[in-house]
Amino acid sequence: DAAGRMQYQEIGSLAVLEHGKLVGILTERDLARALADGVDPAETPVGAYMTEEPVTVTPEADAASVAATMLDLGVRHIPVMEGGQVIGMVSSRDLLSLEAWNAIGVT
Repeated sequence: DAAGRMQYQEIGSLAVLEHGKLVGILTERDLARALADGVDPAETPVGAYMTEEPVTVTPEADAASVAATMLDLGVRHIPVMEGGQVIGMVSSRDLLSLEAWNAIGVT
């Protein structure tokens, strides 16, 4: 179900919530690891492969610090939290796009 949702929405990660609280993040890498392990995706819970308690950022975080955090952690996605709620997800593609737009002078 998670892989189908990611494909349908054309996204590379999902925030995993339990009772409205962020408990993990599932990424394309996690799905690839599950397949490489030979598990049955229809029978394997998301919790078995998600990253628990992911590092998060706030909407006020600047792009450079988010990029540095992603590089330090070796991750491609970071949930954006505000008031205890997930309000978005920053991806390495988002940061690359921002850098490309800045390089050509588009704001």
